[in-house]
Amino acid sequence: MVDRVAGSLYGLAFGDALGKPTEFLSVAEIDRRFGPDGPDDLEGDPALVTDDTQMALAVAWALHGVDRYTADVLEPRLRERFVAWAHSPENNRAPGMTCLRACGGLAEGEPWVEATVAGSKGCGANMRVTPVGLVPDLDLDVLAGVSQLQAAMTHGHPTALAASELTAYATRLLVDGHDLADVPAALLDRCRERRSVYLEEWLGSLWRTPGATTPADFIARGWDECAEVLERLEAALAEPDDGLDASLATGEGWIAEEALATGLYCAVRHADDPVRCLVRGARTSGDSDSIAALAGAFAGAAHGVAAWPEDWVDRIEYGDQLAALVSGVAR
Repeated sequence: MVDRVAGSLYGLAFGDALGKPTEFLSVAEIDRRFGPDGPDDLEGDPALVTDDTQMALAVAWALHGVDRYTADVLEPRLRERFVAWAHSPENNRAPGMTCLRACGGLAEGEPWVEATVAGSKGCGANMRVTPVGLVPDLDLDVLAGVSQLQAAMTHGHPTALAASELTAYATRLLVDGHDLADVPAALLDRCRERRSVYLEEWLGSLWRTPGATTPADFIARGWDECAEVLERLEAALAEPDDGLDASLATGEGWIAEEALATGLYCAVRHADDPVRCLVRGARTSGDSDSIAALAGAFAGAAHGVAAWPEDWVDRIEYGDQLAALVSGVAR
């Protein structure tokens, strides 16, 4: 268990660092800079990450040491960590405007349902959620609530909520020993099971947006959009691997459901080669750091920390925090 938690936490950071220099580049531009195999080693010592890892750490620390996982306990902890990230001098890695805008409202004390960007389903909602899936023995209904709440505080679109729950759920399945190849079907089943479930105790009045007539109607849109991209994922995985840009199969990853699907595509395609899984994510024309980060979180949860080169563990930025979080799980 602890080994897989470590593998996932470090894998997210490694993927983020590999994708950092390739974000906003086309595959042709990536190939000119790194060669046709893509970036296969971390740059620098320390190897710098982006806001993806920074915000995943914020979520992880908000959950650290908690003995009661409820909205009233976690909301102020998440608020504190998100605001601290927004105001940190290290928040200089081209952070997403949705997160910055929402954190501005949180910092001013606005209720989160007013601070959130209601129409956004950007991948900032779920690039940071995998630590929720690493909490030992967390009840799946609570996992759903925590995942959706942390997303909803900045990204209020129903697809951001559903994609975040699915991302954490996928991580949990892998930590529990499920095969990577079986995860897409399990996520589709989750979409069907959860389609009309609105978590009012976690989300409150968030559903009251233009066009939504009931809470179930609001959340169903998110699950349907996630199911659509997961069906594309299954169709793509059923075909031989063409080795091309993974974004062509399941989307560029700027939005939450595509970040989940394309990260998982890379992880499944390279289930026996975790480092190559990260390289495949980083060698994309879309949101390369977020895609590779999620791919790394999934691959690390499946394989454990031994999947990664030992020197990467020593070189990654925020390695002290990652080690401390792993140590907290081990106790």
